[in-house]
Amino acid sequence: MDDLYQLSRHVFEAQPFSMFLGAELTRASSDGVTLSLTVADHHKQQHGYVHGGVISYLADNSLTFAGGLALGGDALTSEFKLNYLKPAKGSRLEARAEAQSVGRRQAVCRCEIYSIEGAQKILCALGQGTIVAVGK
Repeated sequence: MDDLYQLSRHVFEAQPFSMFLGAELTRASSDGVTLSLTVADHHKQQHGYVHGGVISYLADNSLTFAGGLALGGDALTSEFKLNYLKPAKGSRLEARAEAQSVGRRQAVCRCEIYSIEGAQKILCALGQGTIVAVGK
C-alpha cells in the first residue's frame, strides 16, 4: 500500500495546477483517495464561500485518481457531474473518492466533498464521474 501511495503522490506533485491551489493528496489506496485543501482568501468568491471552481477541481481530480487506481494506470476524466449541496465555508476542504464500477477501460467513480471547521464536517458537494484508462 505504501508503494501505491508514494506513486500516487509522485503523480500528484507533478500537477502544476494542484500545487498552485495548495491541494494535498492525503490518502491513496486501492479503496480510493482523499484530497485536502486548506482554504485561503484566494479560494473564495464574493460572498466568502469557497468558489465552485475550487470544489469542482477537487471533485475532478479525486475522481480521476480513484479511477486511475482502480484501472491500474494512467487515466483521464471522460465526464463528471457535481451537485453543490451547501456553501463551503470551513477552513479546510476534503474530497473522498472511490470507484463504484470498474471495467477494462473505464471506471465510474463517486466523491463526497466536505467543508471542515474544527471538529465539524459538513457535506457540501457530491460528484460522480466516468474515468477512462489512457493508452489501453
